[in-house]
Amino acid sequence: MWILYAVLSAVFAALTSILAKVGIEKIDSNLATAIRTAVVLVMAWGIVFLTGAQAGLRQIGGRSMVFLVLSGLATGASWLFYYKAIQMGEVSRVVPIDKFSVVITMVLAFVFLHEKITLKTALGGVLITAGTFVMIL
Repeated sequence: MWILYAVLSAVFAALTSILAKVGIEKIDSNLATAIRTAVVLVMAWGIVFLTGAQAGLRQIGGRSMVFLVLSGLATGASWLFYYKAIQMGEVSRVVPIDKFSVVITMVLAFVFLHEKITLKTALGGVLITAGTFVMIL
């Protein structure tokens, strides 16, 4: 089931880029990011309450909360820079650079989470890196 969710994530991420590029015409990219964030906030909390997941709030430990907050800050920074980049540049060139985060994530997972480096993941990372450079040059 996770593969279906991953594919849907990719499809919606692609739509996000196209819709955002059209939406940020003639407005400040930070304002556009704030509007997008507000929509995501309402949508996420709506799903939490629809599914009854709010009951789990009491069970979140301090460490988890710190890392979730840090993750949120990283997401916010990513979105602010992403919107500025697509406002200034071509989406077809910005998105491959943004998706280079896959390789950066793999390296960070190897270093900090001690995930195994396999031939397959190393080769995949090299190919993604090469593909990124081909698309942006």
